Amino acid sequence: MLELITSDALAPRHGFFTRKGGASSGIFAGLNCGTGSSDQADIVAINRARVAEALGLDVAALVSVHQVHSPDVVTVTAAFDQKPRADAMVTATPGLALAVLTADCQPVLYADARAGVIGAAHAGWKGAQGGVLEATVDAMEALGARRGQISAVIGPCISQTAYEVGQEFFESFTNDAPEARRFFVNGNGDRYLFDLPSYGLWRLREAGVGHAEWTRQCTYRDPARFYSYRRTTHAGEADYGRQISVIRL
Repeated sequence: MLELITSDALAPRHGFFTRKGGASSGIFAGLNCGTGSSDQADIVAINRARVAEALGLDVAALVSVHQVHSPDVVTVTAAFDQKPRADAMVTATPGLALAVLTADCQPVLYADARAGVIGAAHAGWKGAQGGVLEATVDAMEALGARRGQISAVIGPCISQTAYEVGQEFFESFTNDAPEARRFFVNGNGDRYLFDLPSYGLWRLREAGVGHAEWTRQCTYRDPARFYSYRRTTHAGEADYGRQISVIRL
């Protein structure tokens, strides 16, 4: 059985899928939907088809981009023949589903249910710092959404207790925005612990969305439910799976 996490704040059908219920095995065991992983392509295709079925879709309607940790947003009116390089999508086209892949970064699903506009963003530290969260709101407004009516939900991602960073990382945030200091606490030695989801919520609320929340699951701390790039790195494994998060009209 697939496991998907939902939020009452998002009226359109959606899900932050965990790794449960997939066909992958070995280090990818579960619902690995990462086409960029070294998992078997036919198995990844089976997993993505299961996701589409769970949301009442044909797999061809499951739209995703080639994610590159950018602030770039694509407006989607039909399924892509070739994935563009971007990290967020918006649409007002019924029947389409926007999907992002993550393995510690923030998956963010957006909806203005009254306007019939949805969005999805992949927001790691680089994308969030670069403005992908706000750019998604802007792109939704261009389709007729009102930012005060938009709900944005951050799904499972790495939490502060597991996200150790160095001085250079700290300075890259706080030199430009001293108020970002609130998202760091001291770690071991000269290290810091960074609160990625709280930073994301701050950026969303500063952008003026009507509602923003985090589902409060840590990808690093729960290996039975989530893939994690950082956990894989610490374990010395060769590769890692990716969760999928989807919203549809």
